[in-house]
Amino acid sequence: MSKTARHKAILDLLDEGPVESQDLLQHRLERKGFEVGQATLSRDIHELKLVKGAEGYRRAGESLNAESVLPSVMHLVHEFVVEIREAQNLLVVKTTVGSAQPVAAALDASHWPEVVGTLAGDDTVLVIASDKKKAHALARRIRELGVRS
Repeated sequence: MSKTARHKAILDLLDEGPVESQDLLQHRLERKGFEVGQATLSRDIHELKLVKGAEGYRRAGESLNAESVLPSVMHLVHEFVVEIREAQNLLVVKTTVGSAQPVAAALDASHWPEVVGTLAGDDTVLVIASDKKKAHALARRIRELGVRS
């Protein structure tokens, strides 16, 4: 695929939120059908003038808003989510005690198209998807972030 298409794919991924590392960016590009080496990806990052901050890679000059104060959804899921159960178009996400609110806020801030909304208690997040298929895809996506066991 062309360099232009690859650059557009990178920017589309960043529109979903910061990407923590080059390895993760490379993996996400591969899932979109772009086989790219580390050297090429480094050049792309330089050409697109991407910057790496505490949250990961993002567009240069991208303003930091209140949502960016949150740790990344990847970090929060990896640290606090212990179980995900599917129920039709709903996910019940169990977290460690006191962690549901930040996990829900990070899921909302992720702007993932599968997430219609969240409702959080103390150790449980109810995630609402528009249908059963999207809920299943969302559960898989969250599990790929590294749910604790």
